[in-house]
This record gives sequence, C-alpha cells and structure tokens, in this order.
Amino acid sequence: MLVLLPPSETKALGGNGPSLDLDSLSHPELTPVRRKLADALHGLAADIPASITTLGITPNQTDEITRNAELWTSPTLPGLERYTGVLYDALDIGSFSKPALAKANKRLAVASALFGIVRAEDRIPAYRLSGNTSMPSLGTLRGLWRPTLEPVFESMDDLIVDLRSGAYSALARIPGAVDVRVVTDVSGVRKTVSHFNKSYKGKLAAVLATASREPSTVDGLVKLIGKAGLRVERTGERKLELVTDHQ
Repeated sequence: MLVLLPPSETKALGGNGPSLDLDSLSHPELTPVRRKLADALHGLAADIPASITTLGITPNQTDEITRNAELWTSPTLPGLERYTGVLYDALDIGSFSKPALAKANKRLAVASALFGIVRAEDRIPAYRLSGNTSMPSLGTLRGLWRPTLEPVFESMDDLIVDLRSGAYSALARIPGAVDVRVVTDVSGVRKTVSHFNKSYKGKLAAVLATASREPSTVDGLVKLIGKAGLRVERTGERKLELVTDHQ
C-alpha cells in the first residue's frame, strides 16, 4: 500500500543531512525532470520580482526566494520531516514507535511540485514551488510532469490511497488509486470539509501508515479504517468518503 499525501507550502527549516543529491532520491526515472525544475527554480531566484510573480508570494516573503537560491547547497531532511502544517501535525510521526515509523517510511509518500514523488526517507532541502505554478522557461508543471510521472504510478503494484489536493492531482492521473474525500453530513447532505480537511487526512494517514497489516483491496481498506474508529463509506468502485462531525 502507498498513501500519497499532499505537500505543504510551509517547510521545516535547516536540516542535518548533506546538500541535495538528486541521484540519491527514489524513482530515478524522475531525475531528468527534477534536475530541469531545480535548475530553473534556482536560476529564477536571482530575479526577485520574477520570483514573486511566478511563485505567487508577497514582497514580504523573500525568505522563500532565498530558500530556492540555496536549493543546491542547503542541508536536507527526510521528506516526512521537511513538510509541516496541519496535516503533518495530525500525522505526528514524532509520536511513532520505531516499528511504526519503519512501516510509515515504506507506506507514505508526498506529491511534490519540484520532485514529483518524495518518499518518506528521501532527503530534500526547504524550497518554494506550488503545483499550479507555471515556470517562465518551462511552462506549466502539469505539462512538465504528466508524461513522466504517470508511467511511474502505472508501474506500481501497490494499492494507492490518494490524499492529494487538486493542484497536485493534476500533475499525474492515477486511474487505479483509491480517492478519499473528507465530508460532513448536514441533515443528510454531504458537503466537502474545508477547515478540518487536512487534519482528518493526517489522522487517516497515521492509521494507514502504522496498521499491522496492509490491505490489498478497497474492501480491506474500508474495514481497516472503520476498525480505527473513523467513519468511512464507499461511494464508488475506488472512491471513499471520510465522514466527520466538522464543517
């Protein structure tokens, strides 16, 4: 089983590992696109006004540009330690036992605008790049990633649980993945949860990452989630709704 998480705009700073080495990352077939993007992002950092426009940030966020300028030289962290925010707080890998963390490292991956797929132990630097970005020299990330990233997912034998958000889902279609939507039930009407969406996805990811056994079918997945105390309903062949009490 592979649980595919969305990334976060916020990243943990610093690191305890060597500088970025693309050849050390998982899925080496993605290396050419990763290198092209990393070089372009690093080069863009030399032009602050262009970086602000391209990255969709404010003039007060130039520290994000500095991170991109230091992309090839700054220290690295494992992927699951680099990404931060509501989802990753709810995932709370810091609370995992060593056996649970070992399972999580095998089962969790993060969708990334810069790296395509980041496995849990892939060492990466802090950076700023969103899935809906269009790079001046390369065009849209969707156009850049789809031809390379989709075959990687197609070659996987794992049951893929897709927790990505819209901009990252657009980078690669995964026809066989199980899509999970977080909803609330208001008087019998299902509505997509907004504020608590990431928190519930983090809780779900923690359940799946640390389960004693990996499900190989959608029915097995539903059973596992239900046993963990989360309310889940199957709404299609490969579609699930995680029903919450929050709006």
